[in-house]
Amino acid sequence: MNSGFINWIWHVRGSLALAPEQSGDDAFERLAPLFRQTGTSHKRTSDSLTFRKIDPAAQDKMSVFDGGVLRIEQGAGGDVLHYNLTSRALLFCFLAPLLFLAFAQLTVLKGKFDKPPADTAGKAEALKKAKRESAMLIQNPIDKALGAPAPEKPKKDEKRGGDRKASPKAAYIFAGIFAALYFVGRIWEARLVGSLFRKRLSE
Repeated sequence: MNSGFINWIWHVRGSLALAPEQSGDDAFERLAPLFRQTGTSHKRTSDSLTFRKIDPAAQDKMSVFDGGVLRIEQGAGGDVLHYNLTSRALLFCFLAPLLFLAFAQLTVLKGKFDKPPADTAGKAEALKKAKRESAMLIQNPIDKALGAPAPEKPKKDEKRGGDRKASPKAAYIFAGIFAALYFVGRIWEARLVGSLFRKRLSE
């Protein structure tokens, strides 16, 4: 499978046209402060800049990205800045819903396998319950002689307390949360970094 078919998941790409009078060296000089942050290392050539981030500071405006490449290329109307940035945070937010959906399916399957046959096991369980309830309602003769109150029939909540089954609802909720985080973050971060580069280049 072509890696380009799936790496859009955690890659943010874009391009910005440079001003007619702006050179590649001038563009990289204006962008340089973004790559002089704590935990960031970068390497620059005549037409490209490669950077890596390890444990970036929280105030770093590009902390969501782990690395990337910025390149100046000649376009039809002049020089153009192309960038390709990677983010493990986006990859995690993309994979997390799949993981939680898998947990939900496992919970559903477990519930199906744990369910006893309706004809035999259901009758046997009903008989056991009836015996337990009748045994609980029989009062000890000594207690009766001492005037102790007769035992009451268990309430529905008490009887059902041990019959609760695992529900996949929580897994579906978490899957929805991380899916929303991915789609919002994917769009927001792409716009944010593009705006950041544009602002630096125009200063």
